[in-house]
This record gives sequence, C-alpha cells and structure tokens, in this order.
Amino acid sequence: MLQPIKHVLSEQLVVLASGSPRRKVILENAGLKFEVHPSTFEENLNKSLFNNPADYAKETAKLKGLEVSKRLHLKKVFPDLIISADTVITLDGKLFEKPKDKQEAFTTLTRFSGRSHQVITGVTLIQPQGDEHRVQASFHESTEVIFGSLTPEIIQAYVETGESMDKAGGYGIQALGSSLIECIHGDYFNVVGFPLHRFCKELVTLYTKDNG
Repeated sequence: MLQPIKHVLSEQLVVLASGSPRRKVILENAGLKFEVHPSTFEENLNKSLFNNPADYAKETAKLKGLEVSKRLHLKKVFPDLIISADTVITLDGKLFEKPKDKQEAFTTLTRFSGRSHQVITGVTLIQPQGDEHRVQASFHESTEVIFGSLTPEIIQAYVETGESMDKAGGYGIQALGSSLIECIHGDYFNVVGFPLHRFCKELVTLYTKDNG
C-alpha cells in the first residue's frame, strides 16, 4: 500500500519512537525503512483527565513522539518523519496497560476470561521542521478481542511463561497468547501493537497532500 510513496520515503530519515520489537517487525514487513529511537517519556498521565481511552492513548503516543523529536533535535539529528504509538486495553471502564508483575497479569487475564474487551492503539505522525515539532496526524484504531473461558490453572501456566510482562493487557496474540483468544473483530495487527492498514492510509494521505 506504500508503493506509491515509497520513492519519497526511501530518501527520508524515518524514525520509530518505540522499542517494541513487534511494531518494528510490522513496519519492516510493510517495506518501510527506518531507525529505532525508543522514547524515554514516562507514561504517567492522569487517566481521569481523559474523556475516553482513545484520547489517552493518542496523547501518550503524541508525547512519546515529541520527546524523541526534541531529543534528536538537540543532537542535531533531523528526521523527516517520526512515528509513535501507544496501546491500551479497556474493559468495564478500566484501562489496562503492561502488568507490573505476575500477580497483576494473572488478575487482568482472569477478568478477561470469557469476556470481550477493546484493544486501542493511538498513533502520531510528526514531521519536525527546524525548531518546530509538527504533529501532522493523530489517530487511533480499536479492535474487539473475545477471550475463551479460562481456568485459573491455564491462566497461571500462561503467566509463568513470562510472555505477559511486556504487553498491554498481559498477553500476546502473535505468540502463546493466541490460544487464549476465541475470536477478534477488527485489525489483527492493532492487537499486536500497531494498526498497519490505518497507518498506511494516513501516511499515503499525508505524503500525497505534501507532494500534490
């Protein structure tokens, strides 16, 4: 889908402001060439100040990208495009991010068992120009994930694999966690951590506008 603008992107410095290996693989498989500069933004926004989980995810993604943009500017590194993202899960009005420990992972997965939750990823595209750090696009994608009914023994055994600890909601759909999921409605890659199709649409629109 990026083929119409690939010749432009190939001559630019594109930065992924995330240390997520899953986002890196998704974008590499889409044919995008980029450098990885993980954000050091401390994800400590007050969730109660946001009207909905999507706004929280988008704001966190934006601040991650701006942190990288400003840090690289100080180092005299000037990217043409910075991509940042943040993934959260919501159920019963509560936001779930990466579990702090195995007990939290177990508690979270127990709540998900036999129920439907939403995976929301906010994405920001920034094009720095001089001292300005211009946010050109900010969007989100939501996917419904339905868990099977899981026994405590199954949940505990999964948590003990260690897969829970670096993933929003405490599971990975692309690995062992796939066996916990009955079905999804929406973008699979969004659950992995990056809404690829929506990103490509937004990027093509941005570069078509810039070069139109």
